Amino acid sequence: MKCGRHLRLGTRLLLGLGALALVVFAIIGTVMVTSMRTYLDDRLDEQMRMAQQTAAEDVRNYDQVTKVPVGWYSVVYKMDGDRITGRSGEIPHDVQELDGVALQALKADYYESVYLRGDGKFRARGCAVSPTRVLVSAAPVGDQDSTVAQLMTVEIIAFLAALITLVVGGQAVLRRGLRPLSDMADTAHHITSHDLTDSARLPVRDDSRGGGTEIEELRTAFNTMLEHIDSSLAARTMAEQRLRRFIADASHELRTPLTSLRGYADLFRYAAANEPAERERHLEKLRSEAARMSVLLDDLLLLARLDSAESEPSLRLEEMDLAPVAEAAADAYRAAHPGNPLTLDADTALLRADPARLRQVLDNLLTNVAVHTPAGTAIVLEVDNSAQSEVVIRVRDDGPGIPREDQTRIFDRFYRVDDSRTRQRGGSGLGLAVVESLVHAHGGTIELTSTPGSTTFTIRLPRRL
Repeated sequence: MKCGRHLRLGTRLLLGLGALALVVFAIIGTVMVTSMRTYLDDRLDEQMRMAQQTAAEDVRNYDQVTKVPVGWYSVVYKMDGDRITGRSGEIPHDVQELDGVALQALKADYYESVYLRGDGKFRARGCAVSPTRVLVSAAPVGDQDSTVAQLMTVEIIAFLAALITLVVGGQAVLRRGLRPLSDMADTAHHITSHDLTDSARLPVRDDSRGGGTEIEELRTAFNTMLEHIDSSLAARTMAEQRLRRFIADASHELRTPLTSLRGYADLFRYAAANEPAERERHLEKLRSEAARMSVLLDDLLLLARLDSAESEPSLRLEEMDLAPVAEAAADAYRAAHPGNPLTLDADTALLRADPARLRQVLDNLLTNVAVHTPAGTAIVLEVDNSAQSEVVIRVRDDGPGIPREDQTRIFDRFYRVDDSRTRQRGGSGLGLAVVESLVHAHGGTIELTSTPGSTTFTIRLPRRL
C-alpha cells in the first residue's frame, strides 16, 4: 500500500489498465478454449454415433465390424445379463476401460472419455445392437487436444501482443492526457520559488490549453484560486503598507505634543523656581498640549474600533431625526466661528443611526471648512429628505477649493493639504478619515466635489442599517 501511494497517477492508471486487460483476456481466452473443446467433442460424438449406426448392421449380420476408421477401436461384446461372455473386433491392449462403457451401454447409449495404457486418451461410445450384443467404439482425441493447444498458443501470443500494444499506447495517451496536470503542478512549484512575504501579486498563471472538459474546468478553478490569492495578497500588502504608514504618522503626531509637554514641563519647573508669574501661562500650555494629544488619541481609538467593527460593534443605533442634530452642529459652529456665516437647510429626516457619531461627522466637516478656508467663508449645511431610501447631507463652502491632486487622498489618515498651516491651527489629519469611517460604518457613502470657489461634501445614509 505504501509503495502504491508513491507511484505517479499515470503509472497507477497504466497498471490498473494492464490488470483489467489481463482479466478480460483471461475471461475471453477461457470462453474460447471451452467453446472450442465443447464443439470438437460434440463433432466427435456425432461422428461416432453415425459410424456406429453403420456398423450396427455388420454386427447383426456378421457379428463383427467390417470397416473401422483409422486409429479407432471397435469392440463387439457378447452379453449375458450384466456379464461379458466374449469380445471380438479391434480390441486394444487396455480393454478393461472399454468393458465399463459396455456395461453402461446396456441401459442406454453412453459416452465417456477414457485413457488406454499404451495408446493415450480416447473418446468411447457404447450402444446396444441387440439384447445380447453391445458395440463399443473408441476414437483418439489427440487431434482435438492439439487443436485446442494450438488455439491456446495463438491466444496467448495475440493477447500478449495486444497487452504490450495497450501498455505502450496507453502510456503515450496517458502522458499526453496528464500533461496539463503536470503543467499545473509545475506552476504550483514555480509559485513556491517566489518570496510572497511582501508581494502584491502572484507572478504566474497556468496558460496551457487542451486536456478535455474536466481539465479545462480544473484549470479554470486553479487560475480562479490564484486570482483570489492574488487579490488577497494585494489587499494584505496594501493593509500592511497602510499600517506602516499609520504607525509612522501616529508616532510622528504623538511625538510633537509629547515634546511640547516635556518642554513646557521644564519651563514650568524653571518658572516655579525663578519666575512665579509665568507659571500659569506655562501650565495653560501644558493643558493645551495634553488636550490636543487626548483628542488625537481619541480619534485613533475610534478609528481602531471602526476598523474592527465586525467583531466589536462601535455604533449605538436608534430611531432618530437628523434635523435636530444638524441644528445643534450649526449652532456650535456659529458660536465657535462667529465670523463665518453658516446657512442651515434641514428637513425632517428620520433614519436609524447613532446620533452622537453623526454629530461628530458634521462637527468634523464644519471644522475642516473653518481650518482650510479664510475667515468670512460662507457655508451651507443641507439635510435632504427627498429620496425614499436614503438621507443626503451636503456641506458646501465657497472657499478656494481643494487641489485636484489632493482630492484622491483627502480621506487618508494623517493627510494634510496644507501641512504647516493645519499644524499651527491644531489639525491632526484625522478628521476626514474619522468622517469616512463613521459614514461607512452607517452603511453610507461620502463624495467630494471641489473646484475653485466651491467645495461640497455629499453624504448618503440609508434609512435602515
